[in-house]
Amino acid sequence: MSVNHEGIIAILSSPSGAGKTSLVKEISSKNNFSISISHTTRKPRSNEINGVDYFFVKQEEFKKLISKKKFLEYAKVFNNFYGSSKDVVFNKLDKGENVIFDIDWQGTEQIKKKKLKYKIITIFILPPSRKELFNRLLNRDLKNEKNAVKRMKQFEKDVVHWKKYDLVVINDNFNKCYDKIIKYINSTKNNVSESYDKNEIRKHVINLIK
Repeated sequence: MSVNHEGIIAILSSPSGAGKTSLVKEISSKNNFSISISHTTRKPRSNEINGVDYFFVKQEEFKKLISKKKFLEYAKVFNNFYGSSKDVVFNKLDKGENVIFDIDWQGTEQIKKKKLKYKIITIFILPPSRKELFNRLLNRDLKNEKNAVKRMKQFEKDVVHWKKYDLVVINDNFNKCYDKIIKYINSTKNNVSESYDKNEIRKHVINLIK
């Protein structure tokens, strides 16, 4: 539990292409949340800026940061490393800033296992359908069908981790999805218990992996 007006941690995870990055940016721009900017060894996409979307580094530099225990969490995804800076995150939280993470289930598990003194809210985002997810991946990767197919194969491995999250939301309408997340975060911050329909989510996941 957070004390002394420390910030809280909100984590958004999803299979690739479900829309978590857009949601993280929207939550940050409209609420008191600072985005945790990850280090990554992957190459930037055409619309990404170093120091804004990610800190783009070489693999050797990333491995040095691992050896110096500089990451709160890190993971290897699609042959690239991603990691969140421990010092940057803790400094913000200790100053009362809320921090939101755009990370996968591996990073989420690492943060939860550390049993930090800060309040942590975990949220998992699901796509509305397999077809919609494939179209999003295809459009994002500039019609690179090979990449989209590769990510769809990973999808079935990632989606099963939804059960470990505090809230699971289907991103079939961006604004409704955003509203549900903000309502849940505000309720949790105020120590009000919120729940969601796990049976509905379970049926949706079964349809997604058929």
